[in-house]
Amino acid sequence: MTEASDHTDEASGADLGQALRALRRRADLSQRQLAEKSGVPQSTLARIESGRALDPRFRTVERLVQAAGGTLAIGVPPTISGLTEPAPVPHDDMRDEAGRRYPAHLDVWPVHEPRDWPGAWWAEWYRLPPERYPLPLPPAAYELNRRYRDNRRWAAEVRRTAQVRRVISSDLPATCWRYVAELPDGTLVGELRAHERSPFLEYGEWHPDMPEREVVLDGVLVDARYRRLGLGRRLVTALLTAMREAGIDDAAAIAEGSGTDLLLACGFEIEARRPTALRLGHPGKRCFS
Repeated sequence: MTEASDHTDEASGADLGQALRALRRRADLSQRQLAEKSGVPQSTLARIESGRALDPRFRTVERLVQAAGGTLAIGVPPTISGLTEPAPVPHDDMRDEAGRRYPAHLDVWPVHEPRDWPGAWWAEWYRLPPERYPLPLPPAAYELNRRYRDNRRWAAEVRRTAQVRRVISSDLPATCWRYVAELPDGTLVGELRAHERSPFLEYGEWHPDMPEREVVLDGVLVDARYRRLGLGRRLVTALLTAMREAGIDDAAAIAEGSGTDLLLACGFEIEARRPTALRLGHPGKRCFS
């Protein structure tokens, strides 16, 4: 279990209420749930988190910290103890219309337009002009469903920790461009493959407006569970960045469906004179890949 230490001295700048909110968020517990789990009245917990309880009893704080999955350490700096602090609550500085903090264990985000508010999507009025909104927009929105919250945080963690790198190996020819997306433990979750070619050798002739070198994108594959997290776009962006550094400005690709949308979002354009997709199979039989 990851330990958490709370330091209330001025040097560390830590705040007890902030530390408890961070612990509750990591444990995904509401104030009521933590109060029930620790045996501390919710009103006491609320006073501590809001800073109104200036000198709470040590035993009370210890019960709250332990119930939230943390360990209370006194006077031991993190640099010496090796203990890690829980991540602060991202929306801790936000307040509702009554000036109250939003629940620390929820994921809260500001609502600037209807697209930011799930309620507008459910009612299908997010495309209306402002004067026709049936309801005023709330200042913020949050997710109550625990499963959705877990998915959002899992996705955010994958986006934050996944790394994209080029694979350079003696087994690969110099004209091969291969990129992989990996998690910190080395799990492969995405891959891009491309190759470099000379249009002059490809077509047997050269025109002044024809590039001398170009890269052909062979394919982008992302594990089904990790799609819609931006990994495909990061792979393509890494390829395009390396191409420009190598002095190559032209790239070609053949795609369909969602692959077309991905490449368009990365700056590709549809070229009408090229074929879009070819399929070999039994006449009348649709092939699924």
